[in-house]
Amino acid sequence: MRSLFCLAAILLGQTLAFAAQPVISKFQPLGVQRGQTTKVTVLGSRLRDSRAVLSGSPGIEITEVAPVDNGKVEVTLSVANDLAPGLYPLQVVTDTGVSNLRLLGVGAMPVVAEVEPNDDLETAQKIDLNTTIEGVIKNEDQDFFAVDLKAGETLVVEVEGTRLASSQNNTFLDPYVAILDAGRFEKSSQDDIPLLQQDGLCSYTAEEDGTYYVLVRDASFGGNDAAIYRVHVGTFPRPVAVMPPGGQPGEMLVADLVFIDGSIKKAEIQLPSEADERFPAITEDENGVSPSPNYIRVTNLPVVLEQEPNNELKAATEVEVPAALSGAIGSDGDVDCFAFEAKKGEKYRVQMYARTTIRSPLDSVVNVYGPDSRRITGNDDTGNNPDSFCEFTVAADGRHVIRINDQLGQGGPEFVYRLEVTKATPTIALGLAELDRDQAVVLPVPRGGQMAVMVNATRKEFSDELNLELLDLPEGVTATTFPMRADRSTVPVVLSCPDETPSAQSLARLIAVPANEKYANVPSVFTQLHKLVLGRNRRPIWNWETDRFAVSVADPVPFNLKIEEPQVPIVRNGSMELVVSVDRQEGFEADISLVSLYNPPGISVNNSRKFQKDATEVTIPMTANGSAATGQWPMFIIATTSSDNGAVRITSQPVFVEVEESIFKFEFPKSAAEQGSDGVVMVGVEVTREFDGEAELELVGLPAGVTCPEPKQPITAETEQVAFPIVVAKDARPGAHKTINVRAYVRNDKGVIKQTQGTAELRVDVPLPTETKTAEEKEPKAEKKAAKEPPKERPLSRLEQLRKAKLGDES
Repeated sequence: MRSLFCLAAILLGQTLAFAAQPVISKFQPLGVQRGQTTKVTVLGSRLRDSRAVLSGSPGIEITEVAPVDNGKVEVTLSVANDLAPGLYPLQVVTDTGVSNLRLLGVGAMPVVAEVEPNDDLETAQKIDLNTTIEGVIKNEDQDFFAVDLKAGETLVVEVEGTRLASSQNNTFLDPYVAILDAGRFEKSSQDDIPLLQQDGLCSYTAEEDGTYYVLVRDASFGGNDAAIYRVHVGTFPRPVAVMPPGGQPGEMLVADLVFIDGSIKKAEIQLPSEADERFPAITEDENGVSPSPNYIRVTNLPVVLEQEPNNELKAATEVEVPAALSGAIGSDGDVDCFAFEAKKGEKYRVQMYARTTIRSPLDSVVNVYGPDSRRITGNDDTGNNPDSFCEFTVAADGRHVIRINDQLGQGGPEFVYRLEVTKATPTIALGLAELDRDQAVVLPVPRGGQMAVMVNATRKEFSDELNLELLDLPEGVTATTFPMRADRSTVPVVLSCPDETPSAQSLARLIAVPANEKYANVPSVFTQLHKLVLGRNRRPIWNWETDRFAVSVADPVPFNLKIEEPQVPIVRNGSMELVVSVDRQEGFEADISLVSLYNPPGISVNNSRKFQKDATEVTIPMTANGSAATGQWPMFIIATTSSDNGAVRITSQPVFVEVEESIFKFEFPKSAAEQGSDGVVMVGVEVTREFDGEAELELVGLPAGVTCPEPKQPITAETEQVAFPIVVAKDARPGAHKTINVRAYVRNDKGVIKQTQGTAELRVDVPLPTETKTAEEKEPKAEKKAAKEPPKERPLSRLEQLRKAKLGDES
């Protein structure tokens, strides 16, 4: 394995990655019109050294980036005339980092700003049809816009609120939109719609000429300075569903467009020449262009449409699989069934696309039945995915049926779905492990240094070693990868660049190639999740997925970090310390906190260490449990400190930790001793493998009041038992003590190997009480016969005394 890491080993002692990341809060304006060049102001923090913007779309060209101050940068961009309207991600690149991702709106209509006061019909802002308005809903605010319609004209209103949120927290706008007539009657309204998640869409066909009003407010009558929105008002087409919701690359898809009122219109959609799992289909006609797309899937699977009636297993639509089964749960209580022939031993994967990708209101339930009409498997939701997924292996040849219904028994023409039924072939899903909670990874690589990140992989239907490749990196940036063992699902990747590397940035790609040629053609898919809006308890409200990640060449850091590479292994049930040193540039005196980027399986690291102002070296303790994964593992340390422009984080060079089997096994017979006495703790020793050097055992963890005169004793490969003498104080606490451990040390010219094991039990007893007698008491005594005492006279009572006195007088 060492040869596989040789390139990374050369990086030891170099400078590291700088991570003072800029932040985008929002854009002004929130969106632009396609076919135009627009100056957009980016608001946020740590933006004073901005130099570029990454868009990820060939239809958006960045022509100028001009920082204004640390919270503002002006960006001039040109948008192609044929770019599909919708939301597009932008990230700002500075000399020291890469920002979070935020979405910029792109539309086909002119943009105007909301003008206050407009919080009632009497003060409604007058606008033209087919206009996009940008505004903000303050606390308990509501905005009205007036528009003239002719009888028969259909007014469509679509709002972007949650999708444009300026921060992750729950201060975003949850918009409510409505269309009112002059009498203040709501003709149409909407809070949320599955197509747009927490944003709304409504439409109304005018019954007579006149002025109508569009209302925008928060669904809970809230609002704040961050409750921004874009509302599109016009006669443009706005389908809520496309049926079928996808096709094959390069074809002209003939589809039914389903509108919010339930009406259906035929359309032709030119699909791209290459597969696209989230293709934006835009609808355009003589009335305008839809302000956002309907996402559909473009794959090589043949599309099969349901054929009614197919509500029963015996009446199922007959199909051949693999295929994309497309249909709609067209009414309340509707059920769709598809039947196909399968052979024993075949394994199938059934994946529903409804709520995800195509944004259908269908809450699917999928069940699979065998030739005997008995249920084989089924599924409602899969984890955080509201769509159904299941796999099954065919137990008997014959006709199998898939049954689809809505969880709540609802339905309608917009309840479309695409159910992909495929053979369960090998696949690889890739992602990057978060460095910060709920934040997508960005990788600024410092000149003369490196940046590391952990890659996660999920293999299906195979288990093999993977080799990673990074593509489209900035010029001068190179990647060092490590094999991902077949029994592991994560591995680090290191990006580095020389001192003289010029400024550059890109959106890089990541792929995995199985080491075994048998699986050479297994596809890998990389996905990075950007959690744009979080609700209560950090529940994701609005996410954005990308198939690439941002990498940039960044300025060097103000210090060098060096980790001394261990010369001896850490063994199971053992421990060691990483020695870390820092070389600061003159004037840099801030504290530096240290944590590990990644721990090998079964290894624990003390992540509370830091460099104080004057410290030049710290040690980081590590321990291995009894089942730690053996082998050689690269490890990295992340250093976090402060700068004049926020916190910075750097990644160390890799060190390679060898994890080996334990050298010894110990047995601990129970020991006992009385208070105030001496005793022995016996330890049985078994040497499980050869070791190089001198070894000794140390007895540790003795209870209070118990000491060992010889706590360290040498051992050899032939040692089978060690006796540790102990002295128990008179006031030692009695009872069974299970705190004793044995620590083994193997010392050689490379270092010390430590192994700790326990627990031995020592019982401290209270001595039994002893009787003490005098000599006289111990001698037997002759029995003496006691003399008989004369009987005692009974005392006279008062009456008896009077009688006696009277008799004496008479005598």
